[in-house]
Amino acid sequence: MHIVTAFFKLIRSLNLLFIVLTQCMFLFFIAQPILGETPLTDILPLPAIISLIVAGVLIAAGGNVINDYFDINIDIINKPERRIIDKYIRRRWAIVWHLMFSFAGILLTGYAAWKTGAWWMLLGNIGTVLVLWMYSASFKKKLLSGNIIISLLTAWVILIVGGWIHFVIITRFPELEVNTGKLLRLTFLYAGFAFIISIVREVIKDIEDRKGDQKYGCKTMPIVWGIQVCKIFIITWLIILIAAIAGLIVYVLPYQWWYAIVYCIIFILAPLMKIVKGVYHAQTVAEFTKLSSQVKIVMLFGILSMVFFKIY
Repeated sequence: MHIVTAFFKLIRSLNLLFIVLTQCMFLFFIAQPILGETPLTDILPLPAIISLIVAGVLIAAGGNVINDYFDINIDIINKPERRIIDKYIRRRWAIVWHLMFSFAGILLTGYAAWKTGAWWMLLGNIGTVLVLWMYSASFKKKLLSGNIIISLLTAWVILIVGGWIHFVIITRFPELEVNTGKLLRLTFLYAGFAFIISIVREVIKDIEDRKGDQKYGCKTMPIVWGIQVCKIFIITWLIILIAAIAGLIVYVLPYQWWYAIVYCIIFILAPLMKIVKGVYHAQTVAEFTKLSSQVKIVMLFGILSMVFFKIY
């Protein structure tokens, strides 16, 4: 493997693209239609938008690097063929990259906060950097705490953007006739989706990694409660998500959003039901790895559904 390829694997470049896609789609397919004829860039300066998005990518990249740094020994057991640190990149360089990414992310967040007066974003992203370090060093090895932290940080990708727009409107442009209530509802709708789908995937990944985790004293859910309890936990959250999406479909029926309804049934509801069945029957690591990939695909289709708020 070339060192450049190894570096992009280390920072999880595909996951970083998810962050960019999620925030860009929220800004231009949800926030812009709510703003109506007012251009989004009249509310948020374009350099500030770019800065915040890049900041999120850099902080996440730094978190991925430090996570692999603390997981060196565990990864030797769980995924030796995919190990990057100590194989292609030295440990001290991993620390350097983590610090550089995190510091640059905080600086860019500070710029976006300064341009719009939203200083809470800077505090939020400083907290994110600290939490990612503590997660990698400790929390991910403990029962449920690591899963909840990563799921909350996944939701934060949407909450920070939706909250930013809402904050700027009510503090700097109160004269605009904008449905900020709808903006908040859609922010929490997608943040909730991100939280649930993420916690499902995190527990599935814990099942995949239980062999190495157990050897190094981790207390993850599969180790403490067993695989069967994990399955019940995952299926419960999936049923909650399926019920919520079904409820949304029923809610929009009177509006005749037929394309959105068909899309949700084919690309979100049906795959989620298939995943429920897959979790129930899964036994091997390979089967759980496949389920993890399927969950990620559903997450992608969930993000892409934002386009319908531009169409309708």
